[in-house]
Amino acid sequence: MRQVRAQEYAEFAAARAGHLYRSACLLTAGDTHLAEDLVQDTLGRLYTRWGRVSRADNPAAYAQTVLTRTFLAHQRRRSSTERAMDVLPDRADGTLADPSLRLTLMSALGTLPAKDRAVIVLRYWEDRSIEETADAMNASSAAVRTRCVRALGRLRELLGDDVGAYARP
Repeated sequence: MRQVRAQEYAEFAAARAGHLYRSACLLTAGDTHLAEDLVQDTLGRLYTRWGRVSRADNPAAYAQTVLTRTFLAHQRRRSSTERAMDVLPDRADGTLADPSLRLTLMSALGTLPAKDRAVIVLRYWEDRSIEETADAMNASSAAVRTRCVRALGRLRELLGDDVGAYARP
């Protein structure tokens, strides 16, 4: 029985790791190293609870919720603001055709507070409803709406009125 459960988890983790990593990169505003750490921590937490997670209606949404909460918990730590500055950034991964556009978007996301960034990623990248976003963030629907309006306003200030041009195709 354990072997079957471990195999199910391995298949799930292999299928979802890339998606979780992309979401984590957006949450961390392009910090790929932190994104890898968040995904690894998320997958570790899922493994310890796999019996319950595998019986959930939507294990992928459960994994995304764990990732978001792991990110928010990391942001509350004092050490989360430490940044190495003497190292050159990684090369662009080519997910967007225009590297300068990607850098502009990541820079703009990086200026947002962690919870605002999480709202933007969940609502517009993950295409979740307000209620699903509120549940993932352990917040009220009204708080999500307020954060969404504020975060989009801030992004529009930084990027101009054509925020939709930066959206995923």
